Amino acid sequence: MNHKVTKIVRRTLLAAGLAAGVSGVALAHHSYSAFDMVGTKTLTGTVTKFEWSNPHSWIWIDVKNEQGAVENWGIEGMSPNYLARRGWSRTTLKAGDQITITIHPLRGNEKGGSFLSATKSTGEALVNGGAITEP
Repeated sequence: MNHKVTKIVRRTLLAAGLAAGVSGVALAHHSYSAFDMVGTKTLTGTVTKFEWSNPHSWIWIDVKNEQGAVENWGIEGMSPNYLARRGWSRTTLKAGDQITITIHPLRGNEKGGSFLSATKSTGEALVNGGAITEP
């Protein structure tokens, strides 16, 4: 095989390998297999922290369980870029805010989930798929 053909074959194989490797990472990153995507759960509690971070935002809330004990739940949201285009900012939620939040819960009774929507005690609705709506 001449040098030019060998070079083309190597580049093609390298490009194919990179494409295959990157696609696997992209698919793994966007998997929702950890969440019960059929079921929903609604929680009412107090925001302890709102992480405006990439690749996903996080809402941490304290929720009283059926026995009255406080449990801290971690709720995964969309990226700041995605949320900002829908009216959110890093100050949309603050520690101490009272919210009722609906999630796709984690499988296996873990204390977390994937954000669907929330309502602040002021009546302000926070949604994942569209703009924030005022009461």
